[in-house]
Amino acid sequence: MKMKNISVLAIALAFAAGCATDEATKPAATPAPKPAAPTPAPAPAPQPVQEVKPVEAPKPKPVAEKVTFASDVLFDFDKSVVKPDGKAKLDDLSAKVRGISLEVVIAIGHADSIGSDAYNQKLSVRRAESVKAYLVSKGIEANRVYTEGKGKKQPVADNRTKEGRAKNRRVEIEVIGTRRL
Repeated sequence: MKMKNISVLAIALAFAAGCATDEATKPAATPAPKPAAPTPAPAPAPQPVQEVKPVEAPKPKPVAEKVTFASDVLFDFDKSVVKPDGKAKLDDLSAKVRGISLEVVIAIGHADSIGSDAYNQKLSVRRAESVKAYLVSKGIEANRVYTEGKGKKQPVADNRTKEGRAKNRRVEIEVIGTRRL
């Protein structure tokens, strides 16, 4: 039996040897190709050169300045003819107006409470028109000067006192324009 066992063992070994692979007889496995390095993305096309335009400073907004002249500086009591002292004040104003890009001048005449409503209304209009005529004579365009009379409707002081009435007899001049740079 011993022989029989050796024979079985030899057959098993032969069978195992037949199933085994020989490393030397096997062809060498080709390694998997390495992935190629990613190709760099193409450089972006250069942007067209744009001319840089200088930024313009924003244009100044028109501003209004209001100047109030007491009527006794511009006119004699109950009159609408501009006095010499009043002309000097208006000359100063017209010189300042030349330094701006003028949009409009508004002359508003006012009166105190002495006299009737109708009379004071007409007097305040005549005074505003007299200021306009003088400013136009100094070179301000007539179509840029507007006048208005308020009579005694908008007092700035008490009409019961002499001082208050003097403050209420006035011409307000509003100048709207933009300063030239």
